[in-house]
Amino acid sequence: MPSRNIVKHYAENQMWHIYNRGVDGRIVFETDRDYQVFLSLLKNCLSPDTKENHQDDIHEVQRFRRINLSNQVELLAYCLMPNHFHLLLYQHSSDGIEKLLRSATVAYVMYFNRVHKRQGRLFQGIYKGSEINSDAYWQHVSRYIHLNPIDAKKDYQSYPYSSYKYYVDSHPPRWLKPSKILNSFSSAEEYARFVGNYTGYKKELQDLRLVLADQ
Repeated sequence: MPSRNIVKHYAENQMWHIYNRGVDGRIVFETDRDYQVFLSLLKNCLSPDTKENHQDDIHEVQRFRRINLSNQVELLAYCLMPNHFHLLLYQHSSDGIEKLLRSATVAYVMYFNRVHKRQGRLFQGIYKGSEINSDAYWQHVSRYIHLNPIDAKKDYQSYPYSSYKYYVDSHPPRWLKPSKILNSFSSAEEYARFVGNYTGYKKELQDLRLVLADQ
């Protein structure tokens, strides 16, 4: 029986929540450098095709051939956690997501296995995805992604491997496109309140899961 949310065809001009975790729940980002390399691989694919954006100061990324997908798929939000990642993507072409994930994850696994002296699979099979088909849904998914650090008892507002900071207090890099979400809000401050108002509810759900796990 196929796993839930494994999608073989991602419709064009559509938003998707893409996620994957380490095989057997293992850690897939062990060091700060690991997080930086994964994000740089996304940047390598999604930066506009200009000379200055071809330069990357992470030499682990320079060894991989650049594939320019900036006109095929957009990254709207992300959060990288120690054993999994979440991406909110909008694809214009029918295979933009497939190309992006294949390029970034294959390169990352090659990097990770070489640096950490291991072999074999790193991620839990093919990535999974949920189609986002309403404004309210993609607003909620962006909030869910940005609140992920709470599950690891981290401050979501200062977590370094999340796109939240680019939504509320700084200009986003050219390879990140938060405007599709932020355009639904009157200001960055309103989005920050939208996210913050949910933190108590998320904490309640987290506490409930812990209680149920002990029963």
